Amino acid sequence: MKKIINTPKAPAPIGPYNQAVLSGNILFTSGQIAIHPETGELVMSDIKTETKQVMENMKAVLEAADMTFGNVVKTSIFISDMNNFGQINEVYTTYFDNATAPARETVEVANLPKFVNVEISMIAVK
Repeated sequence: MKKIINTPKAPAPIGPYNQAVLSGNILFTSGQIAIHPETGELVMSDIKTETKQVMENMKAVLEAADMTFGNVVKTSIFISDMNNFGQINEVYTTYFDNATAPARETVEVANLPKFVNVEISMIAVK
């Protein structure tokens, strides 16, 4: 059985998808980009600020499913320029405990929605 997860504390979907789907005890999130949920505007003043907004959006989705970053078992990070990896990782690291951090892949892509610099999706387990 699947349960749709949506919260006004994260950006509303802009297509035929939901912020996340809970299937049993496994949460599959859609990718989050740096859209501020209250204004609908992109937050892209610099890569660290952009990444922080992405992670805060993801935090809101996890909370809507009664989970935290401690429940995350896998992340996928898509970035437009691998040269930004270090700065993205600096922000990302603050949301996880190194001893229990999830599995992860980071992939450079040609373009992302709205031409942002970073998009992150996660899988979490209760």
